[in-house]
Amino acid sequence: MIVQQNVSLKPYNTFGLDENAGFLAIVDSIEDLDEIFQTGRFRAQKKMILGGGSNVLFTRGFTGLIAKNEIRGIQVLNETEEDVLVSVGGGENWHQFVLWCVEKGYGGVENLSLIPGTVGAAPMQNIGAYGVELKEVFHSLEAYEIKTGKTISFFKEDCKFGYRFSIFKGELRDEFVITKVFFKLFKKPKFNISYGAIKETLEEMGVQELTLKNVSQAVINIRQSKLPDPMDIGNAGSFFKNPIIEKLHFEALEAQFPDIKSYPINAESIKIPAGWLIEKAGWKGFKNGEVGVHDRQALVLVNHGSGRGKDLYKLSKDIQKSIHNQFGIELEREVNVI
Repeated sequence: MIVQQNVSLKPYNTFGLDENAGFLAIVDSIEDLDEIFQTGRFRAQKKMILGGGSNVLFTRGFTGLIAKNEIRGIQVLNETEEDVLVSVGGGENWHQFVLWCVEKGYGGVENLSLIPGTVGAAPMQNIGAYGVELKEVFHSLEAYEIKTGKTISFFKEDCKFGYRFSIFKGELRDEFVITKVFFKLFKKPKFNISYGAIKETLEEMGVQELTLKNVSQAVINIRQSKLPDPMDIGNAGSFFKNPIIEKLHFEALEAQFPDIKSYPINAESIKIPAGWLIEKAGWKGFKNGEVGVHDRQALVLVNHGSGRGKDLYKLSKDIQKSIHNQFGIELEREVNVI
């Protein structure tokens, strides 16, 4: 196991924030986790698990030890005429796994193409996009319990999945390292192109017959047109969750803002795009020094180069206050603040 001391985290977070870690360990096995958590070597150090660094905002340095999950491996465990059970190491890149599925003809994750991060981080917040959530193809996972060193299995009902939420963001936060995730994928694809943007993009691509590959490519095209590449400008994708409000609240807002965007959840609840709220409040393209709001997608906060995490955090607080004052809606951050 490689352990470095006093390491810049700039290469390890997609905001490109230049904060330091006291120690950084590259973890690629259960034995590495045992060495970090079950021996005396790092007992005195505060610890944090890091995946792809695509959903984290460092507002300061981390004085303890950061363990970067690099546990790899993709394996087909069981296969029938209808579906396939696949195990994937928690340190695998999510998008590369999606491309692997598309290439193999395994359906269910194609709408989740180009979402940054690792496979192990995906169930933590039940990632979702374009009408599909991870929980729909999730079978189970294995997680390393930090306190005991035991590997414990969690099935779908154990994970308490919600909107961008799981038990690992709630009551079990910071207690487990997700080492392996099991997916039940479809051998006969069940396409979901209910989102208008996907239909429009497929038409622009001249697609005559749906395939996993062209649905995945449509999603990639959409995301690339809307979201900045972290290699070009520091960002963590969607910074806020799309809020869900009561129908009466929505009707009052609709009377005031007839152009409001919305997606019904059920008879009583409506989801509002956070990006629409932020843009309507005048934040799109806002810049303050080296931090700001992206000029094409208001849901994305950006680091223009040498920005600081604390300034991005302050900007997020200012946006939350603005949205509350104008719309009476509480925006919740999707990004984890350290």
